[in-house]
Amino acid sequence: MNTLDSPFRSQKQRLDDREAKRQAVLRAATQMFNERGFHATSLEDVAASLDISKPTIYHYLGNKDQVLLECVSFGLEQLQEAAETARKQPGTGIDRLRSFLQRYAEINMDDFGRCVIRTGDETLSPDSRRRFRSLKRKIDKAMRELIEEGIADGSIACTDAKLLAFTLAGALNWPARWHEAGGKQSAKEVARHMVDVLTQGFAPR
Repeated sequence: MNTLDSPFRSQKQRLDDREAKRQAVLRAATQMFNERGFHATSLEDVAASLDISKPTIYHYLGNKDQVLLECVSFGLEQLQEAAETARKQPGTGIDRLRSFLQRYAEINMDDFGRCVIRTGDETLSPDSRRRFRSLKRKIDKAMRELIEEGIADGSIACTDAKLLAFTLAGALNWPARWHEAGGKQSAKEVARHMVDVLTQGFAPR
């Protein structure tokens, strides 16, 4: 028997619609936080940019602190996924580290990554601050573990994984502040060139 085309959306379609709207609000908020700063941005501004009401933002994300936490959490989750993907790749430790660093830099030049770099702990409420710091520690740990694997197999010429991790993160966080989308070099190109330069410092001679 042929089924009739239903004018009603399925549960999956409704959930997909909700998530698409939630992501649109997150992206708009993140872009404004990056451009204006958290304190100079109101939820009314974010709502107006999407032609929606302020209560709609509360419905999808909550108050302003919760919106910021969602923005930085999404960026940090992208970094965590990049680390997990790199860990599964074949090759030596330095190969996996390079793969992660490439994605690390690219993510930091996208809206959510920029928000992570530009958000200070003091901006968030105490509860959100603890969540933010916990997620950041996971990224730091993931990078250090990739470095340690390279040191162990001899593909990374370094004896201090912690110092190297801090050095790499510091260098690759900085493009979040100066790289402009639509510039002469894409985020992917900038990331590749930076990782090439940095790798020369810890690759075996």
